[in-house]
Amino acid sequence: MYDCIVVGAGPSGGSAAYHLAKQKHSVLVLEKESLPRYKPCGGGVPPSVQNWFDFDFKPAVSLTVNQVRYTWQMGDPELVELGLAEPMWMVRRDVFDHYLIQQAQKLGAELKENSEVADIKWQSDRWQVTVKNPANPEQTEILEAKYLIAADGARGTMAKRLGFKERKKRMGAALEVEALVNTNNDSTLHFDFGSVNNGYIWNFPKADGYSIGIGTFRGGEDKQNLKEIAQEYAKSFGVDLSAIKQYGHPLCLWDGDMPLHTQNAVLTGEAACVVDPFTAEGIRPALFTGMLAARAIAQSLNGDSNALKNYTKKVQEEWGADMAWAQRLAGLFYRVPKFAYKVGIKRPAATKRMGKVLSGEERYRDIADAAIKRLTKGLIPGMG
Repeated sequence: MYDCIVVGAGPSGGSAAYHLAKQKHSVLVLEKESLPRYKPCGGGVPPSVQNWFDFDFKPAVSLTVNQVRYTWQMGDPELVELGLAEPMWMVRRDVFDHYLIQQAQKLGAELKENSEVADIKWQSDRWQVTVKNPANPEQTEILEAKYLIAADGARGTMAKRLGFKERKKRMGAALEVEALVNTNNDSTLHFDFGSVNNGYIWNFPKADGYSIGIGTFRGGEDKQNLKEIAQEYAKSFGVDLSAIKQYGHPLCLWDGDMPLHTQNAVLTGEAACVVDPFTAEGIRPALFTGMLAARAIAQSLNGDSNALKNYTKKVQEEWGADMAWAQRLAGLFYRVPKFAYKVGIKRPAATKRMGKVLSGEERYRDIADAAIKRLTKGLIPGMG
C-alpha cells in the first residue's frame, strides 16, 4: 500500500510526486498515456518556479525569451522588453512533464504508465483504485493508498469520482498546434489582440519551432471560427496550419473559491480550476498546488487532522485571492479590448508590471487598482 497515489503526470502531479518522494513517502503516479507524451500548451514558465525545487530545470527548457511583440488585429505592432531578472522559459510539455517525473523517480516515486482509473472506493482507512490499460480495458489491477491526489486536468474524472459536487468552472477554449519550423530563429513572444473575442492569439517560440494557439477566456458560447482565425495568423510566420494536426481543449479557469479536499484526497492543477482567468497561465499554479498538496498530505500522514482543510485554505489565500483581481481585470480588459490595447498593452511599463506578476515578483493586487481605473475610462462615453 502506498502513502499516496497521484493521478496524472502533468506539472501538478509531477510536483506533488517530487515533494512527497523528497519527504520519503511512498508515492505512485498513474498516467493513462506513455511518457513522454505530447500536450498542447503554449509552454511559458517563469523561472521563479525554480525556487520551489532543488534540482535544475534548465535541461527541460527549450528556449528563453525576454521580448514580447504585440499586435492589434495583426497590425499596429509593439515590441517590448519583459525586463525580468531572468528571461521567461519556453518549454515543450512532453519534455518538461517527463523531466519532472524523472526527478521524482530519482527520489523513489514510482510511475505506472498506460494506466487509466476505472474506479475508486474508500475502504475504512484507505483508497482502493482500480486501473485499466486504455488499449486493453479488460486488463485491470487494484492498487491501494492512504491518500489520493487528483491531478488529471480539465477533462479528468477524478473530481467527480471523489464526490465533489459539479465544480464552479469558467470554461475557456483553446486550439493549438506545434509547428516544427522557426523560420527566423525567433525568440520573441507574440500576442495578437482584437482578432478573437474575449481572448487572444499567441505564438510562443521553441528552439525548433512554434506553439501557435488561440483562446477565449471568458466562457460562454462563442461562434467564432477559431481555426480560420488561427490559420490566417500563422501565415505571417510562414506556417501552414492546414498541414499540421490541431488540438482543441478546454481550460478550467479560476472562478471563485471552492473546496479542494475531501476524505484523504485533494485536487490540484486544472482539476482544481486554478488557471489564471486573465492570461490562461496554468503551469505555474499547477506546480504550486502540487507542492502545497504534497506538504498537506505529508502533514496529514504525520498526524495533522486539519492539514487537508488547510490545503484548501492556503490555495484560496495564496492563489485564489489574487485570481479574484485577475478576474476583475479580465472582465474589463475584454469588454474594451481596443481601448485596453491602446492604454495598456502599448505601454512598455504595463508589460514590465505584468512580467513581474507572471514571475511571481508582484501580485495582481499590486497593479489592479491603477489598471482598473485606466480601463474603466474606456467604458465611459467620450473618455475612450
